[in-house]
Amino acid sequence: MNNNIRVWISAIFIAAALPIASNAQVAATAVPQPLLVAELKPGVDPGAANAAQPASSPEAAPQQSELDSLKARVAQLEAAQKAAAPTTKELGAETTTQTAPFSDADWTWLNSNGRVVDTPMATKYFVPEFRADVNYIFDFNHPEDDTMGGSTESFRSQEFQVEQLSFGGDIRIDNVRGRFLTMFGEFATTTPRNDASYSRGQWDLADAYKYVSEAWGGYHWDKAHGINVDAYIGLFSYYNADNWTYQPSYVSSNTPWFFTGLRGQYFPTSHLKIEPWIINGWQTYGRYNGKPGLGGQILWRHKDWFDIVLNNYGMGEDALGVPYRHRYHTDDSIQVKYYDSKEHYIDKAAFTFTADAGCETGVGTNPVDAGTNVACHGDKAAPASAGGGTAYKQYFIGYMFYNRVWWAKDKYAFTLGGGQMSNPGRYLTLLPPINGATATSGTPYFTENPGNSYTAWDTTGTFDYMPSQFITFRTELGYRHASVPYWTGHGGITPPGGNNGSPADYVCSSTSALGGGVSSGYGYGNLTSAEAACGGQTGAQAVNNVWFPDLRRGQAAFTEAIMVRF
Repeated sequence: MNNNIRVWISAIFIAAALPIASNAQVAATAVPQPLLVAELKPGVDPGAANAAQPASSPEAAPQQSELDSLKARVAQLEAAQKAAAPTTKELGAETTTQTAPFSDADWTWLNSNGRVVDTPMATKYFVPEFRADVNYIFDFNHPEDDTMGGSTESFRSQEFQVEQLSFGGDIRIDNVRGRFLTMFGEFATTTPRNDASYSRGQWDLADAYKYVSEAWGGYHWDKAHGINVDAYIGLFSYYNADNWTYQPSYVSSNTPWFFTGLRGQYFPTSHLKIEPWIINGWQTYGRYNGKPGLGGQILWRHKDWFDIVLNNYGMGEDALGVPYRHRYHTDDSIQVKYYDSKEHYIDKAAFTFTADAGCETGVGTNPVDAGTNVACHGDKAAPASAGGGTAYKQYFIGYMFYNRVWWAKDKYAFTLGGGQMSNPGRYLTLLPPINGATATSGTPYFTENPGNSYTAWDTTGTFDYMPSQFITFRTELGYRHASVPYWTGHGGITPPGGNNGSPADYVCSSTSALGGGVSSGYGYGNLTSAEAACGGQTGAQAVNNVWFPDLRRGQAAFTEAIMVRF
């Protein structure tokens, strides 16, 4: 058989035997029916086979024409195959089969976005993800129980700890979408303790979700630049490896980093996302009271140097056991890359600014609710129906600013920044874990009552060594200050002998836990309370034997961390 004919027939059979690309892949390219085409039969050189034919052969011209057409078709199919090949961005959480949103620029410089640009292990249907975060933190207050508080990122002092170990990934089959990411390490216990919603009702939601970092399933429609609907639990700006600093400022630590509910995602253009939310409540697994929360996000990336995100929340009744109190909040950030030069040693610089504002409002419906009334705009008189008295101002206002510089082709980076916050009533201030206290139990040593004041500020300097997109070696020094005693001091925040199982109790060093209360809520009691707590002991003896946590107004900490993500 003529060699050219043999090549031609082989190519037809090879092309016919290989699968046709999915509809999603077809939509991604203008080439019709992008087939995955292998190379022609090994050892057969179409050009050499053709050269063996006499130039004057009457069959040469038509055979040459057919061969040229076949070669052109093979080249066309190979190009289509490359265009249709799945990529990490296409299979990510914001996939569209028309165009991947925000895919026309490099966004790895963004705070909270992460630096991974590709995933070598990705397949057509699944993009895996693995995260490991191990740290060593030195608290200059030297707490004797090695326990740190007031943070969603820093928990233990002078120990090597696995903060996060997660694995999972994104799944995509046709237009059906899903994602899961597990959560092991300290995050598995420190995150649920900040949510009191599991206390309403049964089935122990804290344990049900404690090992789940992200989980959702949904559907994608090829309209505009993509429409997605997902039922989900998800985290935002939560992973240390994705952020510019290890310990972020107060605005990040004291405002939501996870939601559970239903979301939609609408991409009218490839640079704009509109995402409405119907969620159980503010940073909750369950629903605090009778009304769920409503909210949403608008994300706009106009150019590769500019990013703005607006998050808003309202309507939810988010105080446990106080069904009439509503919460409103706005969390807005802007990020600007103001320098980018790959030719210079210092190759990139950017800043981010975040501002938050919100409040709680509501008055009781009967005199039993007296003293729990709150208002967005200053103290004011509560109605007689609510028992009279004062409706205390209850708001949150804060900001944070960071500037980051990269050099040596993004191998090194330094970030400097900080922020401030004010939160009367402390309704968003993280509760210190004194004697095992949680958001549900509360603690008399740091009360969260209307009228309690709290203001704070912080600053950090962070150096990163990033030899690969998959790993970061981080060194950080930070200082945080509060207007009242809040951070763990040298004496620690754990009673003698360990937690006694009742965070509201005094603990006498010579007896068992006894009832009592702390009048100031700032970690200091009085003689009368001490005598009552220590049954029968009086005066200095009672004061000396009553246990109080050691709380300080300032905290300086040094952090070393190794973070892996791929």
